[in-house]
Amino acid sequence: MTDTTQIKTRTGLHLDLRPVRENDGQALAAFFAAVSDDDRRFRFLSAAPTVNVEQLHDITHCDHHHSETFLATDPDDGRIVAAATLAADERRTLAEVAISVRADQRGQGIGWCLLNHVAEQARLWGVSRLQAIESRANHAAIDLEREQGFVTRSIEGDPSLILLERHF
Repeated sequence: MTDTTQIKTRTGLHLDLRPVRENDGQALAAFFAAVSDDDRRFRFLSAAPTVNVEQLHDITHCDHHHSETFLATDPDDGRIVAAATLAADERRTLAEVAISVRADQRGQGIGWCLLNHVAEQARLWGVSRLQAIESRANHAAIDLEREQGFVTRSIEGDPSLILLERHF
């Protein structure tokens, strides 16, 4: 039995989608090196030029009950083209999503497809509110989330960020 699912984006791109594994650290490091500097900054809300070992460990060692990272991979070579993390509170009523796509793969509907998948997973977990915290400069993510029914509101005390939320 496999934990891999085949997905098809709105543009017709076929990808394999699976949960992260503990041995994915090197592949994730290579993936995040291929994400644009802006997108890496938006994902981690940090200007660090690389993803550090602790961040990679946190991604690969999720509990699979309250947090999960889904990896979209190229079916031909297994290369990670996108990652979507879902992290829920202890009661699994509120969750946060964060998505990254390789710079050379943007504009193909991958983010849309992953957000849809993560939202469905959150709903299956019983989550009633799914949130994304975005930099106000991340127009692509904000537009995508709004298209999928997320509503925006300000984050008190930080005018550089915006909270997007979807209720189920």
